[in-house]
Amino acid sequence: QVQLVESGGALVQAGDSLRLSCAASGGTFSSYYMGWFRQAPGKEREFVATISRSGDYTYYADSVKGKFVISRDSAKNTVYLQMNNLKPEDTAVYYCAASRKYGSTWYSAYDYWGQGTQVTVSS
Repeated sequence: QVQLVESGGALVQAGDSLRLSCAASGGTFSSYYMGWFRQAPGKEREFVATISRSGDYTYYADSVKGKFVISRDSAKNTVYLQMNNLKPEDTAVYYCAASRKYGSTWYSAYDYWGQGTQVTVSS
């Protein structure tokens, strides 16, 4: 059983940067594909980014490509989401997730989820 705890969410202004962290415990971190999703009020949860087990492969939603960077540190059992040039439409609860089988844009592919961290971007 893997436990995921996100942190780093905050209230920021448009144009600011923010780095989210997701600390994993209770499993072998390097054996999981990791992903970030987000959910804005009144909207469905949407894919943001995913990273392979080794960290060599990443994939992003078109809406964040070039703005966000996903990375992982196996020594710290942590996955990060660096978010740059934030806009009000990036406001959402951000969730990290772990998959035993493969990285995916589809939320049902992930086996474990964190509780989420709120990111609010003011204009």
